[in-house]
Amino acid sequence: MSAALAMGAMMARLGLDFGTSNTAAGVSVNGTPYVIPLEPGEQTLPTAVFVDFAAQRYVYGSVAARAMREGAEGRFMRALKSILGTPLAREPRRVLNERITLIEVIARFLAEIKARAEAHTHMTFDTALSGRPVRFHSASDERDAQALADLTEAYRLAGFKAVDFLPEPEAAALAADAQGRFLIVDIGGGTSDFTLCDRDAQGVKVLTSTGLRLGGTDFDKALSLAKAMPLLGYGAEIGAELGSRTHTAPRSLFQDLASWEKIPFVYDAALLRDVQRWVRLAPDPAPFERLAEVLESHLGHDVAYAVEAAKIAANDADSARIDLRVIEKGLSADLTHAVMTEVLSGFADQIAAQALATLEQAGCAPETVDQVVYVGGSSALTAVRQAMQAALPEARAVESERFTAVVHGLALAAE
Repeated sequence: MSAALAMGAMMARLGLDFGTSNTAAGVSVNGTPYVIPLEPGEQTLPTAVFVDFAAQRYVYGSVAARAMREGAEGRFMRALKSILGTPLAREPRRVLNERITLIEVIARFLAEIKARAEAHTHMTFDTALSGRPVRFHSASDERDAQALADLTEAYRLAGFKAVDFLPEPEAAALAADAQGRFLIVDIGGGTSDFTLCDRDAQGVKVLTSTGLRLGGTDFDKALSLAKAMPLLGYGAEIGAELGSRTHTAPRSLFQDLASWEKIPFVYDAALLRDVQRWVRLAPDPAPFERLAEVLESHLGHDVAYAVEAAKIAANDADSARIDLRVIEKGLSADLTHAVMTEVLSGFADQIAAQALATLEQAGCAPETVDQVVYVGGSSALTAVRQAMQAALPEARAVESERFTAVVHGLALAAE
């Protein structure tokens, strides 16, 4: 780290982009953002936590994901941002011989970010400028307010004396290489956010911002339910204890198993006994035998990662495979680009409709938008691009640093 950066960092707040899937931190020196490497050689850190039962400790980021994939004994958690504002956030759970809430787990993750940033910069960050979605919960004002309160508390428990918040798409707008009137379209892991701006010689003027609780984890869930979960019994029939009638397997288990933030809570002994009973009663027991293996061996996150990897691969090719050999040798599901685009088309239409609602809220006609700046990993999906192109055909697409645009803006605003 340069001496100039160290001197500039003395007076800087920490810009912190706590994301559903990835987290980044940065500072700015003389108007230049600097992203702090939270892992060696990486600008972002997976927002993942693993509670290692053998070592009696918490590990984070890529180390956490690797521990889960290698089958270490413990509990893996990802997409924790999605539980903010919900009852799950404040429900005490026993972990490593202590009762702890998920807000406190998030606080420990944020404390780790703080410690790594301080170790790299040799500075102490008592205050932070944090990104936040425009709406944590687009359907509930009460839950939206509670989510912000939960996150504020997590920052306080992490050791920050003060934290301010800046909507993530407004932060991205500060760092965007765009001119005239432009729309930030930020499709993250859990939310989709939109900011309409004008940029001139005086700088960026935010006209309006809106948000939608819809993001990459929802896309993963839809693809998992469409392609992976049927191999585990989703939509399959279970026979009655007496008689010849059958009924469809309860959908709630599969819905939870396909949701990143709910996977840790499906590993329940009573639920496993139910599934083992389904094996006995099902006309075709094989899918439920696989489901029992997933629950008994805690393979839910392995399935989720396989779906996510196939989603990324299929977006850039004609097809990909959801590799589920961790459950059963040779088990996989095809995911074609066309099918994926079709499955996600409803979500993409919601995103495009929200983009147009953003313009309407600002009183601006679609043809007045010069550029659309895409931020966030899921903004690259074909379904999203097609829907946005149809909504704003005259606007030019601008590619950003999709995973660091927000933290660049936070660093600039924090200086």
